[in-house]
Amino acid sequence: MAVKVYVVYYSTYGHVGKLAEEIKKGASSIEGVEAKIWQVPETLPEEVLGKMGAPPKPDVPVITPQELAEADGILFGFPTRFGMMAAQMKAFFDATGGLWREQSLAGKPAGIFFSTGTQGGGQETTPLTAITQLTHHGMVFVPVGYTFGAKLFGMDQVQGGSPYGAGTFAADGSRWPSEVELEHAFHQGKYFAGIAKKLKGSA
Repeated sequence: MAVKVYVVYYSTYGHVGKLAEEIKKGASSIEGVEAKIWQVPETLPEEVLGKMGAPPKPDVPVITPQELAEADGILFGFPTRFGMMAAQMKAFFDATGGLWREQSLAGKPAGIFFSTGTQGGGQETTPLTAITQLTHHGMVFVPVGYTFGAKLFGMDQVQGGSPYGAGTFAADGSRWPSEVELEHAFHQGKYFAGIAKKLKGSA
C-alpha cells in the first residue's frame, strides 16, 4: 500500500503554492509514496482579496480537517503574518478539534515550509511558533535540518529556508522563489517522504 504524503498549504499570492508544487515532486520521487497537494479554505471574502490584488485560487482541492487523518505524513505550508502562520492556516488548525479528541494525528510525521516578506520577517520564528499546533496533536515534527547541504550556507544571493524547512522571500510580492529555494523545497519533499515511508514500514 502506498505511503500517502499530503502537502497542505495556504497561499495568498502563490509563493507558498510554488514551493508546494516542488515539495510534491520531491515526495513523489520516492518509490512507494503517493503525494497530493491540498489548499486550506480561504477566510477572506472575494471583495477583500480583490482589493489586495490577490490572484484567483489555483485548481487545487480544498481539504477538510477530517481528511488529514487519511495521510501517513503531512507537510504544512503558509506565509507569515508578524512572525506566525497566516490566519487562514491558523483557522484551519482551530477546526481540527475533533481530530485532537480522537488523537487521529498522533504519531504522524509533519513538516513545515513557509514564505516571508523580508529577511527579518520570520524564516525561523514562523515555523517555530507553528510547532505548537503539531505538538498538541502529538505529531512528530520532521525538520529538514542541514540535509540540503552546502547550498543552505550560500551567501552569494538572498535565499529563504532554514533548518526548519524550505522557505522563500516574497518581498512586496514581486519576488518569486529562486532556483535554490525550489531545489530546497524538492529536497524537503524527498527527505520527508523517505522518513514517512520508514515510519510506516516500522509500524
